[in-house]
Amino acid sequence: MQYRIDGTPLPVVICTLAAGETMITESGGMAWMTPNMKMETSGGGVGRMLGRMFSGESLFLNRYTAQGGEGMIAFASSFPGSILPVEIGPGSGMICQKRSFLASEAGVELSVFFQKRFSSGFFGGEGFIMQKLSGRGTAFLEIDGHAVEYQLREGQSLVVDTGYLAAMSESCSIDIVSVPGVKNMLFGGEGIFNTVVTGPGKVVLQSMPISAVAGVLRPFFPSSSN
Repeated sequence: MQYRIDGTPLPVVICTLAAGETMITESGGMAWMTPNMKMETSGGGVGRMLGRMFSGESLFLNRYTAQGGEGMIAFASSFPGSILPVEIGPGSGMICQKRSFLASEAGVELSVFFQKRFSSGFFGGEGFIMQKLSGRGTAFLEIDGHAVEYQLREGQSLVVDTGYLAAMSESCSIDIVSVPGVKNMLFGGEGIFNTVVTGPGKVVLQSMPISAVAGVLRPFFPSSSN
């Protein structure tokens, strides 16, 4: 599989497949393709379907296979931002935010990722249920806004406002901590909880989470009572 990523601020990844090669995406993820791309829809079993439901993805995945020669298929972003290619392999899986998976080669497996501290997830909001990408192959992630990457050393941490964490290596750990001080919580404007990511591994942050955009726009929309 070869690919190129075109366009801003609504990018598209255009993949060229040799005969017999397959891409997977959630239901409705395909933007355009050549006629020789055969589509098959699969749930992948009840357990995986429930996992995708909890992580905010479609219950079903579509498989697109090039038949009789080279094929082309494109997957477009649904929100202004970036498309980030990541290489998945044994011991180098990625943990991603909900709804970030766009498409991947067929060797990549999707599963649900829960934080170890169950209570932290309830109070931390966005960080509770995430996706895990494992297996082997190239995957494409939708990033809200611009992607900023950091490589953390063993024990090195970043404090991230909830929602700005797009992805991290499976070798990283994550925790939810409360903002210190009642005054800071109530009047600081940064919410009540932050996400702490600890290395070793790569961390991908996003500059414009959908939740933040929604919060900025909310005052400009009429209320339902009007």
